Amino acid sequence: MAELQRLRPEHAPALLAFERENRGFFAASVPDRGDAYFEEFDARHRALLDEQEAGVCHFHVLVGDGGEVLGRFNLVDVAEGSAELGYRVAEKATGRGVATDGVREVCRLAVEAYGLRRLTAATTLDNPGSRAVLGRVGFGAVGSVTLDGRAGAAYELDLGGSFGRERSGTSE
Repeated sequence: MAELQRLRPEHAPALLAFERENRGFFAASVPDRGDAYFEEFDARHRALLDEQEAGVCHFHVLVGDGGEVLGRFNLVDVAEGSAELGYRVAEKATGRGVATDGVREVCRLAVEAYGLRRLTAATTLDNPGSRAVLGRVGFGAVGSVTLDGRAGAAYELDLGGSFGRERSGTSE
């Protein structure tokens, strides 16, 4: 069974493999990270861990039974009880509720572990999977955005005190 884990130094090799294996798949719906991302991966990983230690971000990986990374679920720009949600799931794990479950779990952690009250997210209009996940979890569209030159929508979720008790079940 897959487990959502807080990002740690030892996740680096599996995380790099995840990003390499899914680069083309991700580039179809989000801006490509570029070659420099892979060339400088170790330094970037350390920088993420430093940001996490400082409390300005909370990074998570969904780890499968074999230790492989199946997804990333991140809370960035943490300030004043709010953060922005970002996530991506391996192509081989899509269509099985993995994204919905991961987003629900990171929302639960946002409340219970990090004391957050509100999350924002954004996705392009041509990414129906992400739009559906956000809707299933309870995010509401709050406006239009442009992401890397593509039309998108901004979303918001008021975590309130009962988020985890009100949301259950998955389907993707």
